[in-house]
Amino acid sequence: MPSHKYHDVYARVAVPLKDRMWPSRRLTEAPLWVPVDLRDGNQALAEPMDPARKRRFFELMVAMGYKEIEVGYPSASRTDHDFVRLIADERIAPPDVTVVVFTPARPELIEQTVASIAGIPNDVVIHMYAATAPLWRSVVLGHDRASLKELILEGGRHILKLAGHLPNVRFQFSPEVFNLTEPEYALEVCDAMTELWEASPDRPVTLNLPATVEVATPNVYADQIEHMHRNLARRDSVILSVHPHNDRGTGVACAELAVLAGAQRVEGCIFGNGERTGNVDIATLALNLHAQGIDPMIDFSDIDEVRRTVEYATRLDVPPRHPYAGDLVHTAFSGTHQDAIRKGFAAHRPGEWEVPYLPIDPADLGRGYDEVIRVNSQSGKGGIAYLLETGYGVELPRRLQIDFARHVQRHTDTTGDEVTAADLWALFEATYLTGEPAVTLAGYQTSDTGTTVTLRVDGTERTSTHEGVGPVEALVEALAAGDITVDVLSLHQTSIGAGSDSEALTLLEHRAGGVTRWTAGRDRSVLAASLAAVLRATA
Repeated sequence: MPSHKYHDVYARVAVPLKDRMWPSRRLTEAPLWVPVDLRDGNQALAEPMDPARKRRFFELMVAMGYKEIEVGYPSASRTDHDFVRLIADERIAPPDVTVVVFTPARPELIEQTVASIAGIPNDVVIHMYAATAPLWRSVVLGHDRASLKELILEGGRHILKLAGHLPNVRFQFSPEVFNLTEPEYALEVCDAMTELWEASPDRPVTLNLPATVEVATPNVYADQIEHMHRNLARRDSVILSVHPHNDRGTGVACAELAVLAGAQRVEGCIFGNGERTGNVDIATLALNLHAQGIDPMIDFSDIDEVRRTVEYATRLDVPPRHPYAGDLVHTAFSGTHQDAIRKGFAAHRPGEWEVPYLPIDPADLGRGYDEVIRVNSQSGKGGIAYLLETGYGVELPRRLQIDFARHVQRHTDTTGDEVTAADLWALFEATYLTGEPAVTLAGYQTSDTGTTVTLRVDGTERTSTHEGVGPVEALVEALAAGDITVDVLSLHQTSIGAGSDSEALTLLEHRAGGVTRWTAGRDRSVLAASLAAVLRATA
């Protein structure tokens, strides 16, 4: 691996922050979430969203409670322009939702952008950007620091000229690739923009500081954000925003540390869509707060509907192991995990959530518990017992869990398949509820003094009376009198299903020929189920 050709990024972008405060802070409230799926996320799609998909996605975001939404890049395409006009003409944005539109710092594109928002009654943010990092300045834009600053200010003046008089319009500036920009230059340009736009507490300017290409560890980004937070002019008139990407796979960590460092606003995509490895995942960020007891201020109570809508709009599937939203995120196959989860459910108290391996209650996301434990060749007795209990109401004693797990293991090793609760029940029936007994119970009678048992063996009936014992013990004695030994070790009662139509199920542990085995009996009557279990032990 030719690692020597890459530069030490930290040396280029580290800020002189000696008394950093963010490591000792903790998250206590949600920032302002701003989804950029309709613009940044849309740019990353092989097939950009058509108007129907954009509208459905927008309506989902509104329903979830987002109060500021970046709706498009009006100068980039007819579809984006028309969607902004749809918001203006059909008034599909509720009054409390702020609409954000995106533009480069180019006069003709700024003009198209300002024209597109005409007639929108909502608060509107015009978001202007320009790349400020050295490589982008020299290679992409052909500017030095001074000329690029002037280009940015000229763009800001043009916005001010066209929209400064509109009472519902505020401004936003992003020094693209902020995280690779010299800290003193980023501060200089941002302060120049807030001065130009006359940022005030009544009309704050949003300064958005993107990690456009993630290149360093999250603590470096946090230092950069805290440096800006502590040194910006007009800080009380600035909404400090971040826009992390995920090139190193640590976009979520960057965003969380940036909020600790002073950021008030986070831009991202709901499930992390975006160029290359994506924008920061704001569903994960929000639900991370929820899992710590902090209101995320966004409604994820039907996360599967959110996922379906996002998948429809983007034509991208959410991976099964995606945090919180994936199909398998609450699912345990491992036997040790399953056993801990089953015990956690048993000990769970309403009103609080502490269940091993489940940092969040699936019900909070509109999900049930059916998929929490699933059984395959890696599973153990706990998962098997859980599925039988939740699917059929059958509670297995521990030693029977161990015995049945061996049968399940042989089955899954042979087939390689996952097994459902129905598969487990069919295997349980085949293992413990089949087999013809060697003896048939022709009848029995109980009295105050004992039990009379009539057995049929090879067509011949034999009746015996047993004093001072109950029906099960009497049946065992009657079998022994015919040289059939059933050494009962334990007997457990459970049921199949619930309610008045449930059947009794007796689980019998017995020893024969020095080997311990299990059998079962089922019937509407508990006693009949117990006698059937004893007889099946003779098979």
